[in-house]
Amino acid sequence: MTDEQAPDQPISEQPLDQPESQPESQPTAKPLLSPLGECAVDTERHVAAAGWDQAPRLFALATNSALLANEPALADQLKGADPDSLSAIEQEGMPRTSSIESMLGRLAWPPEVEGVLLAIERIVVPPEAENDLPDNAEQAAEVLAAHPDRRDVRLLVGVLRDGEAICLLRQREHDEDDKVAVGTDIAPGLVAALRASLDDED
Repeated sequence: MTDEQAPDQPISEQPLDQPESQPESQPTAKPLLSPLGECAVDTERHVAAAGWDQAPRLFALATNSALLANEPALADQLKGADPDSLSAIEQEGMPRTSSIESMLGRLAWPPEVEGVLLAIERIVVPPEAENDLPDNAEQAAEVLAAHPDRRDVRLLVGVLRDGEAICLLRQREHDEDDKVAVGTDIAPGLVAALRASLDDED
């Protein structure tokens, strides 16, 4: 990941641990998900395990076969994993920005990156709460954060180079895995910004 151009070195951070198989005593039936969907769900739960009030977190997505080709040292860690499944590799050192969409639009990725995931927390308030906000962005954020009807949510947004997208939304007041909403148009602005970061055109 770079600002404006692809990195000189291949992505080398450790991928998230592959999920362990479920014990035989537990039900194994679950809705069928695409490789992006499965990776997004696993990554969202990985982020959720660290609690709330986190900074945005960015993950590159690569197939296990591409990871092995670029990082042979991961052979033991990925042993038995589906070569066509996706693994998420967290990108450290995300720059602070007042506009995450603008920052994402300036990124570029190397060819082995198949997609991107972004986890970001947001404050949701009733529409009327946005009336008469201060012009200063920091002051406006403070006013919204102090609103009695505010709701804290975390978005996990993912896109692939082929255009597939997924959005997951977890509410702080309903912080349970089975309460996470899943859709494709929950955060259209972030989806567009992530797609722009994967655009091969100059």
